[in-house]
Amino acid sequence: MAVAEVNSLTVKYGDTVAVSNLTCTVPEGCVGLLGPNGAGKSTLIKALLGFIEPASGGGTVFGRDISTDGLSIRMDVGLMPELECYIPGLTAVEYTAFAGELAGMPREQAMRRSHEVLEYCGLGEARYRNLETYSTGMKQKAKLAQAIVHGPKLLFLDEPTNGLDPAGRDEMLALVKDISHGKGVNVVVSSHLLPDIERTCDFVIVMQKGEVRSQDTVARFKSVSQVQWDVELKIPAERFAEALAKRSGEVVSSLSYRYRVQFPEGFMQPTQAVFSAAAESGAQVRVLQPAQRTLEDAFLEALV
Repeated sequence: MAVAEVNSLTVKYGDTVAVSNLTCTVPEGCVGLLGPNGAGKSTLIKALLGFIEPASGGGTVFGRDISTDGLSIRMDVGLMPELECYIPGLTAVEYTAFAGELAGMPREQAMRRSHEVLEYCGLGEARYRNLETYSTGMKQKAKLAQAIVHGPKLLFLDEPTNGLDPAGRDEMLALVKDISHGKGVNVVVSSHLLPDIERTCDFVIVMQKGEVRSQDTVARFKSVSQVQWDVELKIPAERFAEALAKRSGEVVSSLSYRYRVQFPEGFMQPTQAVFSAAAESGAQVRVLQPAQRTLEDAFLEALV
């Protein structure tokens, strides 16, 4: 089942097109919105929440129209924005409870829930401190707490690890994974950091210049390549690349006696070509296996 559907969506800021004729499906689970800075990720989130009126096209979240049902959508959605969103003078528990009240929770329930989510996010001992006294990592956790206080069905996290040190980043990603995979909340993680997406998400939407370049499961993005093979020779062979080229192959990278080689799509005899090229160059093949792509490989291919 799709959490959100976007159809031919275009969003403009004045004459600047931020999202261009974008169509995508956001499935259930943890979805990564991946792209470089300026790709249109944050604009897409704002449009899905009904904060921005599309120039054309549209979409739905939980079947509700983003142009007419923005308030209804936001009642069931949590947002952890990229930028700071604090109210000066409030403690973390007051701030988080206020977010709950804005989402329609009774005051007592919002306050009780505020204590619970701050404890869950690791801020239990600091919940009575003013947010101005918090470190960057603590502020990020407070933003997460206010986003989940009302028990949303969908959570948007915009660059959740911004400004965090390695330990803080690990803690944040562990929380994201527990919220999505442990507690079953639908999560959209917007990030330009490949490792963050790879550690938390099941599905990825790749964006660039306001357009969707690719969308698929992480598993399929990283599936075994049909055209690239990893080869390990017993010793380096200077003539291996030349011999392989005679057999429709190409060495795309090499390090000492390890090679990644590529053949044209549909080439039927890659293993025979590798062994034959190795024999011609006076080398012996120790390892030959289909190349396993990384998410970075898939991301870079999508941006070409």
